[in-house]
Amino acid sequence: MSARIAAIVGGGVIGGGWAARFLLNGWDVRIFDPDPQAERKIGEVLANARRSLPGLYDVALPAEGKLEFCATIAETVAGADWIQESVPERLDIKHRAIREIQASARADAILGSSTSGYKPSELAEGAANPAQIMVAHPFNPVYLLPVIELVPHPGTDPVLVERAQALLRSVGLKPLRVRKEIDAHIADRFLEAVWREALWLVKDDIATTEEIDDAIRFGFGIRWAQMGLFETYRVAGGEAGMAHFIAQFGPCLQWPWTKLTDVPELTDELVQKISSQSDAQSGMHGIRDLERIRDDNLVGIMRALKRRDWGAGRTALEHDALLLSGRAAPDWSQPVLTIERVIPRDWTDYNGHMNETHYLELFSRASDRIMELVGCDAAYIASGGSYFTVETHLRHLDEAHAGAKVRVTTQIVEGAGKRLHIYSRLFHDDGRLLATGEQMLIHVSLETRRAAPPGGVVAEGLAVAMAGQSALDRPDGLRLGRS
Repeated sequence: MSARIAAIVGGGVIGGGWAARFLLNGWDVRIFDPDPQAERKIGEVLANARRSLPGLYDVALPAEGKLEFCATIAETVAGADWIQESVPERLDIKHRAIREIQASARADAILGSSTSGYKPSELAEGAANPAQIMVAHPFNPVYLLPVIELVPHPGTDPVLVERAQALLRSVGLKPLRVRKEIDAHIADRFLEAVWREALWLVKDDIATTEEIDDAIRFGFGIRWAQMGLFETYRVAGGEAGMAHFIAQFGPCLQWPWTKLTDVPELTDELVQKISSQSDAQSGMHGIRDLERIRDDNLVGIMRALKRRDWGAGRTALEHDALLLSGRAAPDWSQPVLTIERVIPRDWTDYNGHMNETHYLELFSRASDRIMELVGCDAAYIASGGSYFTVETHLRHLDEAHAGAKVRVTTQIVEGAGKRLHIYSRLFHDDGRLLATGEQMLIHVSLETRRAAPPGGVVAEGLAVAMAGQSALDRPDGLRLGRS
């Protein structure tokens, strides 16, 4: 099956982020941008994406697609499945780009615009094929933040909208279908309101840029990152709920606290004031350093949310499951590939290599995978049976660092009766053996919490597995289960 093709017209920060999101999910990507520095700039964005995005997932991403820089829009969009327009935010420039795109694009290609302000009906004015045009507004960095505001206009083909939603989900994004087109869509209307108030606070010497940012990043920003606006206030209402919150705090809306209906004039003095304060706030870091700090923080937050199956972390969990679903059935005549992933930065310690806790986590995930493969999956566990680990032996043989690609292969040494004895090997992508993990698990009844023989589906799965695994040589240095 040939790779899908994404065409990126406009290779700035947003266009480069779109390119990274598609490329790292196995799509071929073509880019058009007349800037002579476009290839260098996008290369830097891609380097950051390769450094951060794989660490979000616990399953290996697909092999990267092919990247191509094109000399014309026509060459870029020919035959593409998804075309993303990310040219400067001027309607005349966007209309000209759309005309050139549609002159060479497939009629059934999705044509998304990254516009943060224009309505799709405005973009479609005078277009040869209005039905394929919609807004697909991302947030920077596109390769990490999952939400995409997907805004059709009344003439957009609903079949294309449905296909767009499915394709966005397939590359780990969360499409937010906007019910009616409106200037600035949903999120940027909030951002504009906050931005207006922030400008007044700086102008009136109430707060500096750093103090305003601190109010967000140490306060409500963390709450918003995992619960949003309304649910945050719902919780603030306590047991009485949202109605109580509104009754208690609703009258505040009548008080003249904010200046959201007005905006200060952006005089040279105010621009210089904001610029100098912002430079003082973060001038010690270059832009790429700030991007890397941002990316590391976002991965850390979203990985934490993954553990809670919450918010943006749930989207990453769903993408993990999608990536895993494409794996071939195991070949039980060989040690089974149970883990294939990249070491995230938050797994490293003060010595600069992976902490021993996470060696154990990898082997624990390997045992979970073996359990799933022999039938001890979520449904089986819900029915009342599972395996408990009763003994583990680890050997640490070499170092693993953040960003390293690793894999775990697992061999079932014994799978009869209540015992499941497994032996796993952790390899670096370059072939080095980094560690081994030996585990003894006992099947238990979750009702009695005592050892019990596995049920039929797991017994059958183990019989199939052991028909192949029993022919393998026993690993050297087995420590567990000896009597």
